[in-house]
This record gives sequence, structure tokens and C-alpha cells, in this order.
Amino acid sequence: MAGLLTYAFAREQGIAFQSGTEPHFLMREGADPLAMAEAVRVADAVAPLRTLTTAAYDRALSEIYAASAVASANEETGAADSLSRLIEDMPQAEDLLASDSDAPVIRLINGLVADAIRAGVSDIHVEPFEDRVSVRFRLDGVLDERVSLPANLAPSLVSRLKVMARLDIAERRVPQDGRVTLALAGRGVDVRVSTLPSRHGERVVMRLLEKNSALMAIDALGMPARVEQGLRRALAQPNGILLVTGPTGSGKTTTLYAGLTALNDQTRNILTVEDPVEYAVDGIGQTQVNTKVGMTFAAGLRAILRQDPDIVMVGEIRDGETARIAVQASLTGHLVLSTVHTNSAAAAIARLKDMGIENYLLASTLSAVLAQRLVRRLCAHCREPYEASEREKALAGVTGPLTLYAPRGCDACHQTGYAGRQGVYEIIEIDEALRSMIHDQAREADMARHAFRNGGSLFDAGIALARDGATTLAEVLRVCREEGERDARV
Repeated sequence: MAGLLTYAFAREQGIAFQSGTEPHFLMREGADPLAMAEAVRVADAVAPLRTLTTAAYDRALSEIYAASAVASANEETGAADSLSRLIEDMPQAEDLLASDSDAPVIRLINGLVADAIRAGVSDIHVEPFEDRVSVRFRLDGVLDERVSLPANLAPSLVSRLKVMARLDIAERRVPQDGRVTLALAGRGVDVRVSTLPSRHGERVVMRLLEKNSALMAIDALGMPARVEQGLRRALAQPNGILLVTGPTGSGKTTTLYAGLTALNDQTRNILTVEDPVEYAVDGIGQTQVNTKVGMTFAAGLRAILRQDPDIVMVGEIRDGETARIAVQASLTGHLVLSTVHTNSAAAAIARLKDMGIENYLLASTLSAVLAQRLVRRLCAHCREPYEASEREKALAGVTGPLTLYAPRGCDACHQTGYAGRQGVYEIIEIDEALRSMIHDQAREADMARHAFRNGGSLFDAGIALARDGATTLAEVLRVCREEGERDARV
């Protein structure tokens, strides 16, 4: 097994042991041959040797040790007498796989986080109940229970997580938020930690943000042609406000960064203020929000406007002050990109009004609003076609025969029937008619009806994906507000 050689030894000496049906040693190019003798002695095994480049060796190292972390951690959790030991603090950026601690609770947490990072999980939920502790992973937007642990482990698990995030372990009565930077075999991951008191202890949710994630180009987001063209037109404007709206975890930041990447040609000064900085981009000035010292979105936006920017991105417009500064920035010749939490593109207009933005200012500064969701993509290897029912055809607006697809499950998709996610988009470009409607305080439904009079709403886009076999009708109904979208088309 991988644990015969410690991760620290394998990383520093360049020698690893791969177990399985065909055991073999791995050697990094340039590794000391003397270390091979020590590896053979520790592993007590004679097996073939493969020499790899540095990049290939690092990838193999991550796979070997991350895969074994959870199994070894679960084996260790049987020693309940060790779980009550006080857990020491850890450095701000600690490599999970290099930990030599034998404390079972530490091994368990390290293994779970390592497994989550490898699987591409977005959130880890630690939820104490009366008779157990449930650990659930959110993968592709859906929660799935990964581990169910004895209830008496909850205090140790929560305390360790709070120590990692530098939270007050003695305070259990109020919610706390923290952040920790971890590494998994060289892969940097930002973890946002949130605690919430509950009936049977503190709940903990960890949001995983991989620092080395590759930025996507606009044409790789899977937008319909109409939406992509509208987004590019909004980005080409010299000033104005472009909003991306949707619930948490719907890919808003990914879309904004795709837009910034398209604009990042070194001829413009692009500045951002975010909470947190999720992607590091060369050529863009990025500022982190820190509310503890008064560095809010409003304060950061006010400061970066004195840095001679051409394009400004605000991670989120949360309050009236930030909204007012964003409007003033657009009026003074800046292109402002930001997000708002609303359920539709038209609702974002009403949200800004609720924040105190005057109608005439909103009408003159807003250039476009993009709303989006993420649906699970059907596994191409095992999806099954079927004839749609009458109700499904009615929802899809089809009267004749209609073929849809259902998930089945196979080894390629880990028996889930789904593999990855696909964006669903709608865009409202503010034309002269809409500017007049905003100025005259028209109803949200009337603005949506005008914007989508020829189709193109979220629900329309989701139905198109279901008809193309990219996802299921059930997934579309899960993330899109059917009633609202249907009303907008009437």
C-alpha cells in the first residue's frame, strides 16, 4: 500500500511505491539512487522500477497518496480512546498528505478533504445529529452522504476544523467564519469554513476553491449563440454595468472571469475587489475583502476608483452603498462587472431599485443582465432515450413525438448517470424600450415579457438542453422556475 513509504519521503527523495495488481516503484528523474535502497528496505518488496519526468511523477504522487488517505483514515477511526486528545494548531498552509500525526481524527479529516479535492467536490458538510455525525459532499450541485460517524466524534471533528480555520474553539453559541489554505500534493486549495450552532452541536460547511483551476474562455461556457453575442456586446461597451445573477454555486464568478480574460489584453487597467479572490489572473489587479479591518466591497471599490481603472469587477453588490458607488463608477466612464443574488435577470433590476438606486440612474447605466444556473450533464456513455409523456411534451412546448433521455449509471459516471455540469443562461440587453420601462417603473413581469418575447429565457434554454440530450427534464425543473418562465412567454 502507499503508506509503506511516507508521503514526505516520496516527495523529498523522489521514490514512491505503487501497490495493486502490478506493484512497482516510481522514480523521479534525477532522484538519488541511494534512496531507492532505503525505499526497498522500508517497503520490504522487490518490484519493477519506472522512471518518470518531474511533472508525471508529481501527478502520480498526488493520485497514489490522495487515493489512500481516506482508507487509512477510516481504518484509524476505530481507536476511539485517541479521539479526545487535544488537537494542536497547524501552519497556515499545510500539505494534508505530509502530515505525520497519528491522531485518528486528524487522519480522518485529512483523508476526507483529500478525497473531496480529488473528486472535484465544491462543499463538505459536517452535520451532527442525535445518534450520528453525517459528512456529506456536494458534487455537481447535489449533496451525497460520504461518511456516517458515531455522534461522540462531533466535538473532536468540529474543534479540529475550527483550529484549522483559526476560529475560537471555546465559542459554541454564535456562528463563526474563517478561512484556511491547504495543499494536496502541491495543489493549492482555499477552504472557507462556516460554523453554525444547532441542536446537537455545531454544523460546519467547508467551501473548497482550488487556486490552480484553469480559467475558461467565453466560447467554452456552452452559451447559446444569442447569449454569447449579447455578453460580448456588453463587454465591448466603454462604460456601463454588466450584472451576472443567480444563486450561490451557479458559476457566476466563472462567467465574470471568462469576460475579464477576454478583456485582459494589457491595454486596459483591470481591477477587482472580491471575497475571496477565487482565481489568480496575471495582468489583473485583485484585492481581497477583509471586513475585520474595514475593507468592505464599498471601501475597496471606492479605493480602486482612485487607481485609474478602465474596468472594475466587484465580487458582489450586497448593499446600497456598493450599488451607488458602482453606478457612479459607470457614469464616470468605467465598465463595471458584478454579481447579484436574484432568481432571474429581470429580478436584478428590481433588486437594485430596492437598494435605493434611482430609476433614471439605473436606466442610463445598466447595459446587460445575465442570469444563469448549472444543471447536471447526462453521462454520454449510459444515457437512455425514451418517448416523452404528454405532460413532458406540454412543458417542452411540443405537440408531436419527442425523445428525451434518462440517467442509468455506469462505471464511467460512478453509477450516478451524470458527469459534470452544463450552464443554462438567459440575458437581458437593455435597449431603449427597456430603459423607458425602467424609468417608468414597469413591473418585473412586463420587462421579462418584453425581453423574452422571442424566447431565450432560462426555462427555454433548459428545455433546449433536455431536447438535445445534454440533461434531463427533471434537472431543468430542479433549477429553473418553470412558472415564472412560462408566465414571461405568455
